[in-house]
Amino acid sequence: MANTQKTESALLSKVWNIANVLSAAGVGFTDYITQLTYILFLKMDDEKETMGLPSYLPEGCKWKDLSVLSGTDLVDKYEEILKELSESEGLIGTIFTKATNKIYRPVMLKKVIDMVSEDNWYMMEGDLKGAIYEKILEKNGQDKKSGAGQYFTPRALISAIVDVVDPKITETVADPCCGTAGFLLAAYEHMRTQSRDVEKQRFLKNNALFGADNTDLVVTLASMNLYLHDIGVNKSPIIYQDSLIDTSDKLYQVVMTNPPFGTRPQGSVDVSANRPEFIKTSDNQVNFLQHIMSIVKTGGRVGVVLPDSVLTDGGTTAKVREKLLKDYNLHTILRLPTGIFYANGVKTNVLFFEKGEPTKDIWVYDYRTGVKHTMATKPMTREHLQDFVDCYCSGHMEDRKETYDTDTNPNGRWRRFSEEDVKAREDLNFKWLDFTEEDDRSVADILDEMQDEADGISAAVAQLKELLGGIEF
Repeated sequence: MANTQKTESALLSKVWNIANVLSAAGVGFTDYITQLTYILFLKMDDEKETMGLPSYLPEGCKWKDLSVLSGTDLVDKYEEILKELSESEGLIGTIFTKATNKIYRPVMLKKVIDMVSEDNWYMMEGDLKGAIYEKILEKNGQDKKSGAGQYFTPRALISAIVDVVDPKITETVADPCCGTAGFLLAAYEHMRTQSRDVEKQRFLKNNALFGADNTDLVVTLASMNLYLHDIGVNKSPIIYQDSLIDTSDKLYQVVMTNPPFGTRPQGSVDVSANRPEFIKTSDNQVNFLQHIMSIVKTGGRVGVVLPDSVLTDGGTTAKVREKLLKDYNLHTILRLPTGIFYANGVKTNVLFFEKGEPTKDIWVYDYRTGVKHTMATKPMTREHLQDFVDCYCSGHMEDRKETYDTDTNPNGRWRRFSEEDVKAREDLNFKWLDFTEEDDRSVADILDEMQDEADGISAAVAQLKELLGGIEF
């Protein structure tokens, strides 16, 4: 274990050192990690071939064609390889989706290639190389300038959602806006220990998982993330797709996801034109909720992160909510605190529902009121959500017991709302806790929160300027 940790630490240190060098030369972390992904794949394919295993790559597009070069010859050959591989089919085409070079200075590109050359990546155990890559992705998500945080859901939250939804090794699992494939990877880790049966394991690796994203960078990172964990080694489970205009009839037994919030980007294909069965709305999160409802099988289970607006807004959102309660059993809501996502100040919930029965009771766990987290000084960990997981009683929901009691524990975080309570409400924004407590934040906490707010305002202003055509104020 110590050697593994040392190796992981040493490799991460090298990755960060090169990142700092490239950053000084004007190459951002997101561009760096994308190029690192391409170069890693070329190196591992070469390692496979030296072991007598078949190569995925066509002649002229291999590590040996690249690693011997330097100067402008290196950059030219690298760009030639990326172009050809981006036009390939299968796993290669997925990992090299719309691949282009972002490291134009030959000396800098050579540094990355030399760093990758020093280690044997393919023979590294899946857990180790996968863990290294996950940490690189997390680091990328923390880079506020890159905006990559929108693709990265906190792994502590993913772990808790997967634990309670409890996908089985024979089931299909989908994430229609998969980001860097955190949900799919966690589902795989959860499922793979359930059986040693060869056929079930083969199904899990090759057919059980499905992910989609409409950002080429993300498709590359997600595909590589799974590949480094030995998943989808022949064909990636990830596809490049705008899920909101997907009209395929494929259904899944489990859907777990954290869809993008806000309005649909300008220039995108109109959702209602392709999905006339949807209640028409411009809200991404409401459209994604409708899409998720449409791709889960009868009896299937869903865990989805959604903002408060989905639970509170009127109009078309209320109509979607009405359909959800009528045709799906929305049995559990987890209220989440702010400060756990890289986006600032977002109030979110996890909705857990099953298809095929109407909603009756709704159980709510309030992990928001009186809870303070910041990404920098007090990040949320899996342990913080253990009480929710225990209360959920996955697989034996009939044993659920409220921790809330009107008289003895009015601030219990786990409360059941009856069918009558739900029908009497105009929205699903359940609040009952009242913690009147002193502000115990440190100066560092306050400064972190102020910085988060400032970053959020700056990002909003930049987006507004872009929408207004770059008008200066």
